Amino acid sequence: MTHSPGKGGKYEDFEGLRERAVALRREGLSRRQIRDRLHVDKNDILNRLLEGEPPPEWTKRPNAKDDLREKARELRLQGWTYDQIQVALGCSKSSISLWVRDLPKPERRDPSAQAKLAAQKRWEHELAVRDEERRKTKAAAASEIGAMTVRELFMAGVALYWAEGAKDKPYDRRENVQFVNSDPGVIGIYLAWLDLLGVERERLRYRVMIHATGDVEGAKRYWADLVGVDASAFQRTTIKKHNPKTVRKNVGENYRGCLVIKVLQGAELYRRIEGWWTGMVDAVSGITAPLSSGKV
Repeated sequence: MTHSPGKGGKYEDFEGLRERAVALRREGLSRRQIRDRLHVDKNDILNRLLEGEPPPEWTKRPNAKDDLREKARELRLQGWTYDQIQVALGCSKSSISLWVRDLPKPERRDPSAQAKLAAQKRWEHELAVRDEERRKTKAAAASEIGAMTVRELFMAGVALYWAEGAKDKPYDRRENVQFVNSDPGVIGIYLAWLDLLGVERERLRYRVMIHATGDVEGAKRYWADLVGVDASAFQRTTIKKHNPKTVRKNVGENYRGCLVIKVLQGAELYRRIEGWWTGMVDAVSGITAPLSSGKV
């Protein structure tokens, strides 16, 4: 007695059996459950009954090595040897062989070229490790800040202005409050500080300062969106001429020049800023505990 479908036996009504198997599969049953329910004792028959029907999600076992497998295949396609992949990923050669056996073998290189490639890959791996360490350090440091108090914002703003803002000289007493920076985070803190001081936004005037090779209109739109005003309200852009003897690195699509923020009628505010800074300089002499002591 044969078990082939269509030739008699318990699999004679193959299409009817397949309909029942598909229905059970779509209800979420596993292969074993369907086999027991329909009394199918042949794997090839079960395969045909369930052909084209994906397994339910709960039967799929996550493979912890899936990511390693994909990375190994990627490196193999780049021409890496088994030894290099093993060092980079920390997995066995037998696993690597299984994962990449369908891929073409890399072309043989001369020893010097192979050594240079290996050194390059090791350096790239080292850079990736350093980048991850850098990211973790920054994230941990950021979490140490927490919520900023009003006094902390006030002190930060004073220091920020004295580092980046316009300052009077004994020979040039202007007492203007003007701030220039290219970092959107710095601009955000500065504006929050002005808000804290009660400086109305109507008293602020904005201007872009950018090299002639930059996207002037794009920069204006970017800074206008950041500070929440219409670009048409900006003052005339200051174009910086390029010195052909210098090699500029602030280029590319992310180069947006600097934003200049001026406070109208700011003489009194400037005097207070200068006084606040003087007070901070005088007060710091009494601080001796390092940050690591926890006495912040």
